[in-house]
Amino acid sequence: MHKRHRIVAAVATTMICLTGVSACGSTSDDDSSSNSSESTKNAETITITIKGDTVDPNGKRFDLGINQPVTLEIDADEPGELHVHSKPEQEIAYEAGESSHELTFDKPGIVAVESHTLEKTILEFEVR
Repeated sequence: MHKRHRIVAAVATTMICLTGVSACGSTSDDDSSSNSSESTKNAETITITIKGDTVDPNGKRFDLGINQPVTLEIDADEPGELHVHSKPEQEIAYEAGESSHELTFDKPGIVAVESHTLEKTILEFEVR
């Protein structure tokens, strides 16, 4: 009977070890760090449309990697200014019509992009 217990214990130990090894190979931390390094190479473009009191996107969150460039393509019916609540804070002045503005963020965190004139959060970036 003791031999049977040892075999069961050996099989159970092997299964636990294999499960642990496969789990280590696919953790979300590993995936996010590889995605983060890949995302720094890929620029993101986001179109912002401002017509009267209507803004699109309206509060949507986007994922970005640290130092990943993002281009804001702004199409507005009137000139205005966006406030980027990063560290340091940034302001983006735009004219009526179409304009393009590039941003990067070198610190992780949530960055809100707002129009204080319209009192709206246009979008947020989750920088990792």
